[in-house]
Amino acid sequence: MSIKDIYFDNRYGQLYEKMENGICEVFEIENEYGKIKHMYIKRSIPHLISGERYYDIVTPYGYGGPIIIKGSNETKEFLLYDFKKKFKKYCIEQNIVSEFIRFHPMLNNAQDFNICYDTLHIRNTVGTNLGRYEDPFQEEFSKSCRKNIRKALKEGVEFKVTHKPEDIRSFIDIYYSTMDRNNAADYYYFDEEYFSKCLDAFQENIILVEAIYNEQVIAMGFYFVFDKFIHIHLSGTLSEFLYLSPAYVLRYAITLWGKENGYKYIHHGGGRTSDPSDTLYKFKKQFGKNTEFEFYVGKQIWNQDVYDQLCEINNIDQDIEFFPAYRSN
Repeated sequence: MSIKDIYFDNRYGQLYEKMENGICEVFEIENEYGKIKHMYIKRSIPHLISGERYYDIVTPYGYGGPIIIKGSNETKEFLLYDFKKKFKKYCIEQNIVSEFIRFHPMLNNAQDFNICYDTLHIRNTVGTNLGRYEDPFQEEFSKSCRKNIRKALKEGVEFKVTHKPEDIRSFIDIYYSTMDRNNAADYYYFDEEYFSKCLDAFQENIILVEAIYNEQVIAMGFYFVFDKFIHIHLSGTLSEFLYLSPAYVLRYAITLWGKENGYKYIHHGGGRTSDPSDTLYKFKKQFGKNTEFEFYVGKQIWNQDVYDQLCEINNIDQDIEFFPAYRSN
Protein backbone atom coordinates (compact mmCIF):
# COMPACT_ATOMS: atom_id res chain seq x y z
CA MET A 1 0.00 0.00 0.00
CA SER A 2 1.17 3.53 -0.73
CA ILE A 3 1.10 6.58 1.53
CA LYS A 4 -2.40 7.86 2.25
CA ASP A 5 -1.96 11.61 1.95
CA ILE A 6 0.64 14.24 1.12
CA TYR A 7 1.39 14.78 4.82
CA PHE A 8 3.03 11.33 4.97
CA ASP A 9 5.36 11.89 2.01
CA ASN A 10 9.00 12.15 3.09
CA ARG A 11 9.50 15.14 0.80
CA TYR A 12 6.69 16.96 2.60
CA GLY A 13 8.42 16.53 5.94
CA GLN A 14 11.68 17.81 4.47
CA LEU A 15 9.93 21.06 3.47
CA TYR A 16 9.64 22.00 7.15
CA GLU A 17 13.10 21.18 8.47
CA LYS A 18 14.15 24.83 8.38
CA MET A 19 10.88 26.03 9.92
CA GLU A 20 11.18 23.62 12.85
CA ASN A 21 14.98 23.89 13.06
CA GLY A 22 15.37 20.15 12.85
CA ILE A 23 15.83 17.12 10.62
CA CYS A 24 13.06 15.04 9.05
CA GLU A 25 13.32 11.38 9.99
CA VAL A 26 11.23 8.27 9.33
CA PHE A 27 10.77 5.31 11.66
CA GLU A 28 9.18 2.19 10.17
CA ILE A 29 8.32 -1.22 11.46
CA GLU A 30 7.12 -4.17 9.41
CA ASN A 31 6.24 -7.60 10.77
CA GLU A 32 3.75 -10.41 10.21
CA TYR A 33 0.94 -8.14 11.45
CA GLY A 34 1.52 -5.25 9.04
CA LYS A 35 3.52 -2.09 8.55
CA ILE A 36 3.63 1.33 10.28
CA LYS A 37 5.35 4.46 9.02
CA HIS A 38 6.11 7.38 11.31
CA MET A 39 7.61 10.60 9.91
CA TYR A 40 8.59 13.48 12.20
CA ILE A 41 11.07 16.30 12.64
CA LYS A 42 13.78 15.77 15.24
CA ARG A 43 14.83 18.98 17.00
CA SER A 44 17.87 19.55 19.16
CA ILE A 45 17.13 20.69 22.72
CA PRO A 46 19.33 23.70 23.62
CA HIS A 47 20.36 22.48 27.09
CA LEU A 48 22.88 19.70 27.60
CA ILE A 49 22.19 17.19 30.38
CA SER A 50 25.36 15.83 32.01
CA GLY A 51 27.21 17.00 28.91
CA GLU A 52 24.93 15.04 26.58
CA ARG A 53 22.72 16.32 23.73
CA TYR A 54 19.01 15.45 23.74
CA TYR A 55 16.17 15.88 21.21
CA ASP A 56 12.43 16.07 20.88
CA ILE A 57 10.22 15.31 17.90
CA VAL A 58 7.21 17.01 16.34
CA THR A 59 4.83 16.63 13.40
CA PRO A 60 5.77 18.71 10.34
CA TYR A 61 3.46 21.68 9.69
CA GLY A 62 -0.11 20.49 9.19
CA TYR A 63 -1.10 16.97 10.15
CA GLY A 64 0.56 13.59 10.32
CA GLY A 65 1.66 11.18 13.02
CA PRO A 66 2.26 7.45 12.68
CA ILE A 67 0.06 5.68 10.14
CA ILE A 68 -0.73 2.04 9.47
CA ILE A 69 0.39 1.40 5.89
CA LYS A 70 -0.50 -2.30 5.87
CA GLY A 71 -2.46 -4.48 8.26
CA SER A 72 -5.85 -5.82 9.26
CA ASN A 73 -8.29 -5.06 12.07
CA GLU A 74 -7.83 -8.56 13.44
CA THR A 75 -4.09 -8.16 14.04
CA LYS A 76 -3.89 -4.38 14.46
CA GLU A 77 -3.49 -4.50 18.23
CA PHE A 78 -0.36 -6.71 17.95
CA LEU A 79 1.11 -4.38 15.33
CA LEU A 80 0.51 -1.31 17.52
CA TYR A 81 2.04 -2.87 20.64
CA ASP A 82 5.10 -3.86 18.63
CA PHE A 83 5.39 -0.30 17.33
CA LYS A 84 5.14 1.18 20.81
CA LYS A 85 7.77 -1.15 22.24
CA LYS A 86 10.25 -0.69 19.39
CA PHE A 87 9.76 3.04 18.99
CA LYS A 88 10.19 3.64 22.72
CA LYS A 89 13.46 1.67 22.61
CA TYR A 90 14.56 3.69 19.57
CA CYS A 91 13.76 7.01 21.29
CA ILE A 92 15.73 6.05 24.41
CA GLU A 93 18.72 5.01 22.29
CA GLN A 94 18.56 8.21 20.21
CA ASN A 95 18.18 10.55 23.24
CA ILE A 96 14.66 11.58 22.18
CA VAL A 97 12.95 12.98 25.27
CA SER A 98 9.40 13.81 24.17
CA GLU A 99 7.05 13.87 21.20
CA PHE A 100 4.15 16.06 20.09
CA ILE A 101 1.85 14.89 17.27
CA ARG A 102 -0.90 16.60 15.29
CA PHE A 103 -2.90 13.63 14.05
CA HIS A 104 -4.65 13.64 10.67
CA PRO A 105 -8.33 14.52 11.26
CA MET A 106 -9.62 12.92 8.06
CA LEU A 107 -7.72 9.63 8.37
CA ASN A 108 -8.40 9.42 12.11
CA ASN A 109 -5.06 7.80 12.95
CA ALA A 110 -5.40 9.13 16.51
CA GLN A 111 -7.88 6.33 17.20
CA ASP A 112 -5.36 3.68 16.19
CA PHE A 113 -2.49 5.12 18.20
CA ASN A 114 -4.23 6.10 21.44
CA ILE A 115 -2.58 3.07 23.06
CA CYS A 116 0.82 4.62 22.27
CA TYR A 117 0.15 8.27 23.10
CA ASP A 118 -1.84 10.49 25.42
CA THR A 119 -4.36 11.70 22.82
CA LEU A 120 -6.57 14.75 23.24
CA HIS A 121 -9.39 16.06 21.06
CA ILE A 122 -8.74 19.80 20.92
CA ARG A 123 -11.10 21.03 18.21
CA ASN A 124 -12.89 20.10 14.99
CA THR A 125 -11.79 20.92 11.48
CA VAL A 126 -14.07 21.73 8.56
CA GLY A 127 -14.51 20.00 5.22
CA THR A 128 -16.59 20.33 2.08
CA ASN A 129 -17.97 16.95 1.06
CA LEU A 130 -17.75 16.83 -2.72
CA GLY A 131 -18.55 13.14 -3.03
CA ARG A 132 -21.79 13.10 -1.06
CA TYR A 133 -23.52 16.09 -2.64
CA GLU A 134 -24.44 16.63 -6.27
CA ASP A 135 -24.25 20.40 -5.67
CA PRO A 136 -21.81 21.07 -2.78
CA PHE A 137 -22.19 24.84 -3.28
CA GLN A 138 -25.89 24.60 -2.47
CA GLU A 139 -25.68 21.89 0.18
CA GLU A 140 -22.47 22.73 2.05
CA PHE A 141 -22.08 26.52 1.74
CA SER A 142 -24.03 28.72 4.13
CA LYS A 143 -26.79 30.97 2.80
CA SER A 144 -24.85 34.18 3.54
CA CYS A 145 -21.74 32.68 1.91
CA ARG A 146 -23.63 31.84 -1.28
CA LYS A 147 -25.00 35.36 -1.31
CA ASN A 148 -21.49 36.86 -0.99
CA ILE A 149 -20.23 34.73 -3.86
CA ARG A 150 -23.14 35.56 -6.18
CA LYS A 151 -22.68 39.26 -5.42
CA ALA A 152 -18.94 39.10 -6.16
CA LEU A 153 -19.51 37.26 -9.44
CA LYS A 154 -22.21 39.75 -10.42
CA GLU A 155 -19.79 42.62 -9.77
CA GLY A 156 -17.35 41.09 -12.22
CA VAL A 157 -15.01 38.94 -10.12
CA GLU A 158 -13.82 36.00 -12.20
CA PHE A 159 -11.65 33.02 -11.31
CA LYS A 160 -9.03 30.74 -12.79
CA VAL A 161 -7.80 27.35 -11.55
CA THR A 162 -4.33 26.10 -12.52
CA HIS A 163 -3.19 22.54 -11.77
CA LYS A 164 0.58 21.87 -11.83
CA PRO A 165 1.63 25.54 -12.14
CA GLU A 166 4.96 26.37 -13.73
CA ASP A 167 5.47 29.55 -11.70
CA ILE A 168 4.13 30.72 -8.32
CA ARG A 169 5.80 34.14 -8.08
CA SER A 170 2.48 35.99 -8.31
CA PHE A 171 1.10 33.99 -5.39
CA ILE A 172 4.14 34.70 -3.22
CA ASP A 173 3.71 38.47 -3.66
CA ILE A 174 0.04 38.41 -2.65
CA TYR A 175 0.72 36.01 0.23
CA TYR A 176 3.41 38.26 1.73
CA SER A 177 1.19 41.33 1.46
CA THR A 178 -1.50 39.48 3.40
CA MET A 179 0.93 38.31 6.08
CA ASP A 180 2.14 41.90 6.51
CA ARG A 181 -1.42 43.23 6.80
CA ASN A 182 -2.28 40.66 9.46
CA ASN A 183 0.99 41.06 11.39
CA ALA A 184 1.34 37.30 11.14
CA ALA A 185 3.70 35.38 13.41
CA ASP A 186 7.06 34.39 11.96
CA TYR A 187 5.90 30.75 11.96
CA TYR A 188 3.53 31.54 9.08
CA TYR A 189 6.04 33.47 6.99
CA PHE A 190 7.14 30.83 4.53
CA ASP A 191 10.24 32.06 2.75
CA GLU A 192 10.93 31.89 -0.98
CA GLU A 193 13.12 28.82 -0.53
CA TYR A 194 10.10 27.01 0.89
CA PHE A 195 7.96 27.82 -2.15
CA SER A 196 10.75 26.85 -4.52
CA LYS A 197 11.09 23.46 -2.79
CA CYS A 198 7.30 23.02 -2.89
CA LEU A 199 7.29 23.51 -6.64
CA ASP A 200 10.26 21.18 -7.16
CA ALA A 201 8.83 18.36 -5.05
CA PHE A 202 5.09 18.71 -5.53
CA GLN A 203 4.28 20.49 -8.79
CA GLU A 204 1.88 17.63 -9.66
CA ASN A 205 0.06 18.18 -6.35
CA ILE A 206 -0.28 21.97 -6.40
CA ILE A 207 -3.35 23.96 -7.38
CA LEU A 208 -3.26 27.74 -7.80
CA VAL A 209 -6.62 29.52 -7.75
CA GLU A 210 -6.89 33.15 -8.81
CA ALA A 211 -9.68 35.65 -8.23
CA ILE A 212 -9.54 38.28 -10.99
CA TYR A 213 -11.19 41.70 -11.19
CA ASN A 214 -10.79 44.08 -14.14
CA GLU A 215 -8.01 41.82 -15.45
CA GLN A 216 -6.06 42.14 -12.19
CA VAL A 217 -5.39 39.20 -9.86
CA ILE A 218 -6.79 40.33 -6.50
CA ALA A 219 -6.58 37.09 -4.47
CA MET A 220 -4.91 33.71 -4.77
CA GLY A 221 -5.04 30.32 -3.12
CA PHE A 222 -2.22 27.77 -2.95
CA TYR A 223 -3.67 24.30 -2.36
CA PHE A 224 -2.45 20.72 -2.28
CA VAL A 225 -4.24 17.79 -3.94
CA PHE A 226 -3.53 14.16 -3.18
CA ASP A 227 -5.60 11.10 -4.00
CA LYS A 228 -9.21 12.08 -3.11
CA PHE A 229 -8.33 15.13 -0.95
CA ILE A 230 -7.89 18.84 -1.62
CA HIS A 231 -6.11 20.68 1.20
CA ILE A 232 -6.52 24.44 1.58
CA HIS A 233 -2.93 25.38 2.39
CA LEU A 234 -2.22 29.11 1.97
CA SER A 235 -4.05 32.11 0.52
CA GLY A 236 -3.79 35.86 0.19
CA THR A 237 -5.92 38.86 -0.79
CA LEU A 238 -4.92 42.38 -1.80
CA SER A 239 -6.30 44.66 0.93
CA GLU A 240 -7.94 47.17 -1.42
CA PHE A 241 -10.19 44.44 -2.83
CA LEU A 242 -11.40 42.86 0.39
CA TYR A 243 -14.81 44.48 -0.16
CA LEU A 244 -15.35 42.15 -3.15
CA SER A 245 -15.07 38.99 -0.96
CA PRO A 246 -12.50 37.33 -3.24
CA ALA A 247 -11.60 34.80 -0.52
CA TYR A 248 -15.09 33.37 -0.95
CA VAL A 249 -14.68 33.18 -4.70
CA LEU A 250 -11.44 31.18 -4.27
CA ARG A 251 -13.30 28.51 -2.24
CA TYR A 252 -16.16 28.50 -4.72
CA ALA A 253 -13.74 27.98 -7.60
CA ILE A 254 -11.90 25.08 -5.95
CA THR A 255 -15.24 23.48 -5.05
CA LEU A 256 -16.39 23.54 -8.69
CA TRP A 257 -13.02 22.27 -9.89
CA GLY A 258 -12.82 19.55 -7.26
CA LYS A 259 -16.32 18.29 -8.03
CA GLU A 260 -15.64 18.26 -11.78
CA ASN A 261 -12.39 16.37 -11.29
CA GLY A 262 -13.69 13.64 -9.02
CA TYR A 263 -12.25 14.67 -5.65
CA LYS A 264 -14.14 13.59 -2.51
CA TYR A 265 -13.27 16.23 0.07
CA ILE A 266 -11.88 19.72 0.49
CA HIS A 267 -10.22 20.10 3.89
CA HIS A 268 -10.26 23.68 5.18
CA GLY A 269 -8.66 23.02 8.57
CA GLY A 270 -9.87 24.50 11.84
CA GLY A 271 -9.77 27.64 13.90
CA ARG A 272 -6.93 29.08 15.95
CA THR A 273 -8.60 27.93 19.18
CA SER A 274 -11.19 25.42 20.36
CA ASP A 275 -13.75 28.21 20.95
CA PRO A 276 -16.87 27.66 18.77
CA SER A 277 -16.96 31.43 18.20
CA ASP A 278 -13.35 31.45 16.90
CA THR A 279 -13.49 33.79 13.88
CA LEU A 280 -11.30 31.62 11.63
CA TYR A 281 -13.38 28.52 12.41
CA LYS A 282 -16.61 30.43 11.72
CA PHE A 283 -15.22 31.65 8.38
CA LYS A 284 -14.32 28.12 7.33
CA LYS A 285 -17.61 26.69 8.59
CA GLN A 286 -19.39 28.71 5.90
CA PHE A 287 -17.99 26.25 3.34
CA GLY A 288 -18.87 23.07 5.22
CA LYS A 289 -22.22 23.28 7.01
CA ASN A 290 -22.47 19.50 7.35
CA THR A 291 -18.89 18.24 7.38
CA GLU A 292 -16.46 18.20 10.31
CA PHE A 293 -13.58 16.04 11.47
CA GLU A 294 -12.21 15.55 14.97
CA PHE A 295 -8.69 16.92 15.41
CA TYR A 296 -6.54 15.18 18.01
CA VAL A 297 -3.06 15.87 19.27
CA GLY A 298 -0.81 13.28 20.89
CA LYS A 299 1.81 13.66 23.60
CA GLN A 300 4.41 11.27 24.92
CA ILE A 301 7.34 11.59 27.29
CA TRP A 302 9.87 8.96 26.23
CA ASN A 303 12.46 9.84 28.88
CA GLN A 304 10.77 11.09 32.05
CA ASP A 305 14.00 11.60 34.01
CA VAL A 306 15.54 13.93 31.41
CA TYR A 307 12.16 15.66 30.89
CA ASP A 308 12.07 16.43 34.62
CA GLN A 309 15.60 17.81 34.55
CA LEU A 310 14.85 20.04 31.53
CA CYS A 311 11.78 21.49 33.26
CA GLU A 312 13.84 22.12 36.38
CA ILE A 313 16.64 23.84 34.42
CA ASN A 314 14.06 26.12 32.78
CA ASN A 315 12.15 26.64 36.04
CA ILE A 316 8.93 25.42 34.40
CA ASP A 317 5.96 23.73 36.04
CA GLN A 318 5.36 20.45 34.21
CA ASP A 319 1.59 20.75 34.61
CA ILE A 320 1.22 23.72 32.26
CA GLU A 321 -0.80 23.19 29.08
CA PHE A 322 2.10 23.81 26.68
CA PHE A 323 3.97 20.68 25.60
CA PRO A 324 6.77 19.96 25.94
CA ALA A 325 6.72 22.21 29.01
CA TYR A 326 10.47 22.93 28.90
CA ARG A 327 10.02 24.75 25.56
CA SER A 328 7.34 27.13 26.87
CA ASN A 329 9.61 30.10 27.60
